[in-house]
Amino acid sequence: MLLTRHAEERLVKRLAKRRRVDRVYSRLWDFLDRSKRIEVNEKIVIFTDGRKSLVCVRLPCERLSLEEIRDVVSGLKDRYRCVFWDGRAVRETIPKKFIEGISSGTYCFYLNREKRSLYLGSEEPLLAITFRPAKREEREEVKRESEEP
Repeated sequence: MLLTRHAEERLVKRLAKRRRVDRVYSRLWDFLDRSKRIEVNEKIVIFTDGRKSLVCVRLPCERLSLEEIRDVVSGLKDRYRCVFWDGRAVRETIPKKFIEGISSGTYCFYLNREKRSLYLGSEEPLLAITFRPAKREEREEVKRESEEP
């Protein structure tokens, strides 16, 4: 999952309390572990715990092997925000160095050169748009799920 600047600011304000990237993402993963996923439509996904909601959109990705990903990122010299979803790792570094620690396999790969962000994972990437208080329908959905046997 990648974050827009707005979503990152909201997460810092409401969850992380600090701006360090690793701190923001660790709080985000904690939130996602205790949240319910709601598929609004083919583009929008909401994660909610009944009090707060994270609104996300799906990003297009390519399924590539780790060798193909190495070829793509070999020419990148700038620092990128690199997110490895499966290993729950995030760092701001040169992508070539980041990929060295990842085991071989086939991953969903997303690269945005303009925003300098890179995503690797077994699931499709999501872009968090905002983090807001939960709406009534979202609260009721979580309550209904918790009441079911």
